[in-house]
Amino acid sequence: MNDLSDPRPPLPEWILDAYDILCTHSLNSAEQEDVQSIPREQALEVLHSTDELALEPDDATHALSRLIERGYFYEVDGELRVTTPED
Repeated sequence: MNDLSDPRPPLPEWILDAYDILCTHSLNSAEQEDVQSIPREQALEVLHSTDELALEPDDATHALSRLIERGYFYEVDGELRVTTPED
């Protein structure tokens, strides 16, 4: 599901699946209503407990790291915020 118009570098499908799951569990930040975010610890919990992916703890941590490195999330005070690509 790599979108050619998306400026972010592509990732393996299982990491993109983790991204989709986290986006569905993220909430709008209290500080900025238009920013989706999820606390890092809650993100790891979601990835460990979801039935959609069977991730070991190290895999979930790796997926989060890759998503941050590739610009899908950015981290502010332990909170992961969804990066929205510009149109």
